[in-house]
Amino acid sequence: MANNTLIETPLRHSPAEHLDTVMDAASVAGRVELREIAFTTQISLRCAPGTQAHAALAAATGAGLPAKVGEVAGEAQGTAVLWLAPDEFLATSAENTELGGVLSAALGDAPGQVVDLSANRSVLELTGPDAPLVLRKSCPADLHPRAFAVNQAIVTSVANIPVLLWRTGEQVWRIMPRASFTEHTVHWLVDAMSEFASEAVI
Repeated sequence: MANNTLIETPLRHSPAEHLDTVMDAASVAGRVELREIAFTTQISLRCAPGTQAHAALAAATGAGLPAKVGEVAGEAQGTAVLWLAPDEFLATSAENTELGGVLSAALGDAPGQVVDLSANRSVLELTGPDAPLVLRKSCPADLHPRAFAVNQAIVTSVANIPVLLWRTGEQVWRIMPRASFTEHTVHWLVDAMSEFASEAVI
């Protein structure tokens, strides 16, 4: 008689799930560590400043909408909105899976756009005092605190890959590449982190 035992498998897989052990092995406690923040909600918003749609979406996010390049409304621990262009924003939340529906309802029939892009980008988090040194190896942006303050985000590149780079804390950086470039980005970061696993040569 045939064995019809069902084997349960996860329905969702994050872009860097298979790289968890690689990131753990490369991390150096107290210096620089890398991990993935899986399954974050990411909603693309399009609306012109000064319009009814802009006001409605700003209110619905609970954090408002940023007004200029680099600006972030809200905080990484809750709902935050990143500025991408004068009429384009990215709303993110670690847990609010209803965010897209709330924003769509707020926009209604007004001219604008609300699109769920949660599967479009991965979210990698690089932490520690040496995190900027790792990023500077291939990121052309000025990462000095005077130029890149906490809770700022910009479109730039890491390892020749376009990313959103968001500084969420004094020693915390979120790197958000397209999902298909996640593996390349992780392996590059791991390679760039390797020097910090060695004892300093004096």
